[in-house]
Amino acid sequence: MSQSILASQVKTIIFACEAGMGSSLMSVNSLKKKLKAAQINDVVVVHKPAREIPTDAQVVIVHKGLAKTARTKAPNAVVLAFNHFLNDPIFDKLIKAFVEKTEIVSTEV
Repeated sequence: MSQSILASQVKTIIFACEAGMGSSLMSVNSLKKKLKAAQINDVVVVHKPAREIPTDAQVVIVHKGLAKTARTKAPNAVVLAFNHFLNDPIFDKLIKAFVEKTEIVSTEV
């Protein structure tokens, strides 16, 4: 069963990676810019290693190869798995959910 949360309830987005700071950090900055451009100012984006995802995370964005780890660390979180660090459609879908105040639904991997 997919997890979901109303965009209006999200205060923090965890962007999880393996441990590096390269491509994932660029993605974090890109997501922050997209949120700012959409005038979504009350959501914080935090960059963390997948092994440090807090159990009470609301929304976790992670490369598809780490989705299982994210779901184990935060079983109640909405996990959004992506294929490409930049320009993956999942990022635009997330922004759209905030703008339209709709549900954010976990991706199935």
